[in-house]
Amino acid sequence: MSPSAKYGVWLLVVRGEVTVARAASQVGVGRSTIIRVRQVAHEGALAVSEPGWPGESARDVEWVQAHAEIERFGEAVKGLVVKLTLLEKGARN
Repeated sequence: MSPSAKYGVWLLVVRGEVTVARAASQVGVGRSTIIRVRQVAHEGALAVSEPGWPGESARDVEWVQAHAEIERFGEAVKGLVVKLTLLEKGARN
């Protein structure tokens, strides 16, 4: 099936204008083909809605965000170490 035919069939099935069985018989393919077209369209829509840029997976985006958060925590810990050191020196004097 051509991409435009797949889109047309998908649209009819999603709108509820035809059943999967009827769409399959109209196009001359098995029901599993129509179901697969619907699954691929669904997965594509989900992939587009994920954060990130095209070609960048959601996992990559999460990794970058986690790495940035680790960096922020590291800087916060360094600041707390400096404060603690100063407080301990002040308590000794």
